[in-house]
Amino acid sequence: MSTTRIADYRWQKLCAFLQGHPRAYAGREQECRRFVEAVHWILRTGAQWRALPDRYGKWNSVFKRFARWDENGVWADMFKQFAQDPDMAAVMPDSTVVRAHMSAAGGSKKGAHSRNSA
Repeated sequence: MSTTRIADYRWQKLCAFLQGHPRAYAGREQECRRFVEAVHWILRTGAQWRALPDRYGKWNSVFKRFARWDENGVWADMFKQFAQDPDMAAVMPDSTVVRAHMSAAGGSKKGAHSRNSA
């Protein structure tokens, strides 16, 4: 079973963009794809970074690279580049596919009950 979630023809567009981006270290194509797939897994599932499956690499390394790309505007630039391309909609995460933690939607927070019952 393949762990690849981004279709090859979509990946080729993403890869070309990343290799030409001045602030995105793409490195080897296979490793870059695994990293982007890891980020998509996190966004799709809403899981914590520590829950990232081993097949995607060390969670902390993936997180640090994700944060670095965020600081450098790589994700924003990627979104701008592909926002109008309907073929790339499946690989451009937005608020309709990113899951929020239950406390972000008004769910109970740890310890909230004990403060209110006093």
